[in-house]
Amino acid sequence: MRHSLSAYGPVLVFALLLVIGWEAGTTIFDIPHYIIPKLSDVFVSMWDNGRVLGKHFAVTLGEALLGLGISAVFGVLAAVWIESSGLAKKTIYPLLVMSQTIPIIALSPIMVMWFGYEIWSKVAVVILFTFFPIAVNTADGFRSADPDIGELMQTMGAGKRDRFLKWKIPSALPGFFTGLKMAAAISVGGATLGEWLGGESGLGMYTKRASNMLRGDAVFSGVLLLSAMGILLFLVVLAVEKMFLAHRRSA
Repeated sequence: MRHSLSAYGPVLVFALLLVIGWEAGTTIFDIPHYIIPKLSDVFVSMWDNGRVLGKHFAVTLGEALLGLGISAVFGVLAAVWIESSGLAKKTIYPLLVMSQTIPIIALSPIMVMWFGYEIWSKVAVVILFTFFPIAVNTADGFRSADPDIGELMQTMGAGKRDRFLKWKIPSALPGFFTGLKMAAAISVGGATLGEWLGGESGLGMYTKRASNMLRGDAVFSGVLLLSAMGILLFLVVLAVEKMFLAHRRSA
């Protein structure tokens, strides 16, 4: 109990101060509702539109999860390719890094042109956001494997496959989960951007419509839910990481 309080106490206190400051500040300075609404009005709007927000939340969550899952699969495959091929290490890895110099927001309209306004354009934008951290962090995890262990396994007669499964993959797991946590947090932003560019549902579209109508309370309720979604996905990956690595250590 004490450990939990010491670990999460400062965060809870900061959040409480932020809530109090938001509510008090908007009241004292009489800030227009379409600029920064009162936090209480945001929660009232969230309650009144709970059913609609729930449907949009499910749409955005589905887009984020689908894009994140595809990025995880192909990001790991790309990392394995980079690790197993010297040519890929010299060509694909630098191209992955160079690809991040292109603003993703500039590529997003192209995804809409290619895939239309259905779910796949949003998923494609999520993949643009999440593929790089998973692929690069997993590839770096492979490179961080202790070479002495590999040499010892080879001396003891372990084949290339055994060395990869029992040496390379365990060494890459921390890097993979680091990339996956980063990707989980930003996947929501990718889904939201895809919805802004062209969509009929989702929290991104909900906040866009509310902004056009100057409904600050509805905009902020959507933003808070998007933030909560990103935090939730991050915490889920964090929990899986702790369970998986703890099981690996105990094995």
